[in-house]
Amino acid sequence: MSLIRQIWLLLLGTLLLAFIGSAGVTISSARETLQTQLRLKNSDNAASLALALSQQKGDPQLMELLMAAQFDTGFYRRVRFTTANGKVAFTRDAELAPSQAPAWFVKLLPIESTPGVAQVSDGWRALGSVQVVSHTAFAHDDLWQASLRSALTLAAVGVLAGLIGHAVVARIRKPLDRAVEQAQSLVNGEFVTVPESQVPELQRLTRAMNTMVERLKLIFDAQAAQVEALRQQAHADPLTGLANRKHFLGQLGAALQREDGAAEGGLVLLRVLDLAGVNRGLGHAATDRMIGAIAQALQAYTQRVPGCYLGRLNGSDFALCLPVGGVTLETAHAVTEALSVVLPAFGPGVGIAVGAVEMRRDRHVAQVMSAADAALARAESRGAFAVEHGIVGEGQGGAGVTAMLGEGTWRKRIYDALTHGRARLVSFPVLDSQRQLVHLECPLRLQLEAQGPFETAARWLPLALRGRLTAAIDERAVELALAEIERDGHARCVNVSTASLLDSAFVARARTLLMGAPRQARELWLEVPETAAVDHFDQVQEMARQLRPAGARVGLEHAGERLARIERLFEAGLDYVKLDASVVLGVAGDTDRAAYLKSAVAMLHGLSMKAYAEGVTGPDDAQALWQIGIDGLTGPWASALRGDLVG
Repeated sequence: MSLIRQIWLLLLGTLLLAFIGSAGVTISSARETLQTQLRLKNSDNAASLALALSQQKGDPQLMELLMAAQFDTGFYRRVRFTTANGKVAFTRDAELAPSQAPAWFVKLLPIESTPGVAQVSDGWRALGSVQVVSHTAFAHDDLWQASLRSALTLAAVGVLAGLIGHAVVARIRKPLDRAVEQAQSLVNGEFVTVPESQVPELQRLTRAMNTMVERLKLIFDAQAAQVEALRQQAHADPLTGLANRKHFLGQLGAALQREDGAAEGGLVLLRVLDLAGVNRGLGHAATDRMIGAIAQALQAYTQRVPGCYLGRLNGSDFALCLPVGGVTLETAHAVTEALSVVLPAFGPGVGIAVGAVEMRRDRHVAQVMSAADAALARAESRGAFAVEHGIVGEGQGGAGVTAMLGEGTWRKRIYDALTHGRARLVSFPVLDSQRQLVHLECPLRLQLEAQGPFETAARWLPLALRGRLTAAIDERAVELALAEIERDGHARCVNVSTASLLDSAFVARARTLLMGAPRQARELWLEVPETAAVDHFDQVQEMARQLRPAGARVGLEHAGERLARIERLFEAGLDYVKLDASVVLGVAGDTDRAAYLKSAVAMLHGLSMKAYAEGVTGPDDAQALWQIGIDGLTGPWASALRGDLVG
């Protein structure tokens, strides 16, 4: 039983006991008073009647006439005259008078009318005695009315006391509720402080809870710093801080295979010519400064263009991955021109060669790197600051088709696909360590042309972003997921784009959908990119606040690169995080990467969040991830395993 309920029961019990006790004492006192008044009345009336009878000189007829008149004019139940020898000379009795008080009340509280007795004499000669007994009906009526007034008064006092008690309990309950919410937030992995209560005992409680929360925040900050340090150690080049070769290739592979990635992009490879000779001529320190200048010049592109990946592949080679196609050659020339101004300051022999390729998604990393290496070799053969360009893969639409058809046509195609039901979800399993299904990842595909193929998001998502259709697309994905859950009962996960998150109406519409299907909503998972939590934390937090009470689970996808830099991750209200394929690839043979992932998983578990891995390709990586403590994984290996299990 809750503390508030116990307080209410104690208050009600006290009021009830006070009411019963006060009413009992009041009614009992009134009853005793009425009985005393009846006794005195009977005694006085008997004395008055005896005096009147004594003045009749013992005349029986006059005495009888006087007693009859007295009986008829008073509220008497009995008047009796007994002679000196004990003979009853006169008696007059009346039936009990009806009472306005209820019968149960009369029975419960009887009132005794004590007879009044007085001696009648003629001088010194005793004539007898007279007895007078009054009716009790009027006394019961008075007692009943007095009891009602007393009960109403006490009830009014009780109601007033209850209102005062309600105000006091509410004053106590508010800080108690805040303390309970704070404790529940800690269970959910959220570190929330609350205002201190004015009640001294509760003030100490809230102060202690707030102190604990602040200490947990400090622990989280220290753990986040450790995770970031391990990430740098596992993924970054020590000199420049750029992604090392393994991590860059992991990022490139994940971008090429991602459902929601761009349909096309670009890769720029840059090589410092004759780095060994430059090192001998300039010295180690100057060469390091020159390498740092190149890294700084390339980082300007990643800061201006979201989605750029930058890495140092080895001592002399750098790579820049562009998220869009059609600008690779232009970017390569811009990089070359910028460095042609900076590098000669380090010495006359310093130069670079640049190879650039346009690439399509669904191509293998080896194909892309091979084409880029070939372009770089041609540029290197031409000499310092030369640029060569190439293309990987055949055209599949993208920017060329967009230019041909126009954005208006593309927008209409996407809109028609949504309105005519030409949208469907595909499923990829997320499995736990027991190879049981956690949920199905369900990216959306659209049939842009009637009778045409269902296209991946890489084909139409950039165009949907330009046409501001992402909110409608994500809303349709939620509707389809709820329908699929109702059909087979399997939990499903759909991703929500950052653009939809910034649409103020999207979350409200999604909540309406979830509230309309509460059973299915409990099996729905919604995830946003890690970049959304970094750049738009408040919107992610609000989405979690709105949709989690409706039953859905909310998490991050493609995470790991900036996870430790989300300053208020502990307040986001998230249920899980999916670590990107680029940070889990090759974990089985990389102790630094394993240490980073282990620390990241421990941090997430400390915040009551589940940790899942994306893009797992082989059993060795899967086994290493289970040992680290990952809660589930997805990717080609999980899809193949799920197929074997189903078969």
